Amino acid sequence: MPEFQYKAREMSGHQVTGILTAATEKEALASLTAQQLFPLQVDLAESSKAAAKQVTRRVPSKYLAVFYSQLADLLKSGVPLLRSLELLSRQSTHAALKVVVADVRDQVAEGSRLFDAMKSHPKAFTPLMISMVRAGEEGGFMEDVLKRIATFTEQQEELKGKVIGAMVYPLFLLTVGGGVVVVMLAWLVPKFDGLFETMAARGELPWATTSLMAMSEWTQNYWAFGILGVAGATYGLLQWLKTEDGRRKLDLFRLKAIGLGRIVRSLAVARFCRVLGTLLQNGVPVLTSLQIAKDATANVILTDAIETAASNISEGKSLAGPLAASKQFPEEIVEMIAVGEEANNLENVLIDISDNLERRTGREIEMVVRLLEPVLLLMLASVVLFVVIALLLPILQSSSIV
Repeated sequence: MPEFQYKAREMSGHQVTGILTAATEKEALASLTAQQLFPLQVDLAESSKAAAKQVTRRVPSKYLAVFYSQLADLLKSGVPLLRSLELLSRQSTHAALKVVVADVRDQVAEGSRLFDAMKSHPKAFTPLMISMVRAGEEGGFMEDVLKRIATFTEQQEELKGKVIGAMVYPLFLLTVGGGVVVVMLAWLVPKFDGLFETMAARGELPWATTSLMAMSEWTQNYWAFGILGVAGATYGLLQWLKTEDGRRKLDLFRLKAIGLGRIVRSLAVARFCRVLGTLLQNGVPVLTSLQIAKDATANVILTDAIETAASNISEGKSLAGPLAASKQFPEEIVEMIAVGEEANNLENVLIDISDNLERRTGREIEMVVRLLEPVLLLMLASVVLFVVIALLLPILQSSSIV
């Protein structure tokens, strides 16, 4: 719990200072009043301010995966939850995670359920993880849920690492290429201004050279405005994407983007199938499982489709029918779900679907990244070729070669 430093007056008028522990500032004020002290100033102690700053930082997934796995092992070995959390808090090597686990432990010691304590740290624990922990607490299979969360987190981290690793070289090419073009426009092209003045006065400059000179002049004179414009547009876009409408438009674009839409959809469906299958394997009712698993898609469009499917299931229909009607799930996936429902083996079918989708999507990501490298090289070469041609054409014209 956080600590508060205070200044207060006793009934006699004597001023006192000190530090007390309370859940909120309101509770700290009530505690002072109960001690017959008149509070003058109540603030968070420096140690609690530092801890609060650490809590606001995101905890990397690799540390969370280790936390989930170790907590599952301790609980499975019979170690009580409070003692397990205290032990993991002391042993954690990540400062923010150490503070988060310690606070979760304190809340649980005061009577809160684990998922409620986790919910107070949205920067560390995602809604999906919180929902799964809640299902594990209610269903009595907490150890299995934590182990599966750890496995799921590790798989997502591994896939994320592969994507980032594969994108390093293309991003390097893009950065270097952009820098080369900017240097050419700001330093190389102006060297030819005096050479082209006469031809420009006679209107004999080719359109490519005229365009290049205009871009060079703009780069020299207005580069600061360009940077501010890009920064402002980026900030505005990020703020808009935080709104409900912005999030929905972005998720729809991600699903329909040429080349990447199929990959994004496959990854989202794979996550949904894995979480839903895992919950069903542990005996969680299908409606509760759907309400938890829908968050795994991380896509508003797919989440809405799953919520519609859940409402139809409550009316006695199958899962495959509503998913097919939403037009958001691939036809072959819906067919496999239908077969799993008919065979009363849906949970295992969902896990198989997730495995197959992740393998196939991994190959597609590798192929897209491999294609991206030559495409970026071609774009960079085209820009450089344009600059060279735009500079050479007037020289060739003036020497009567052309």
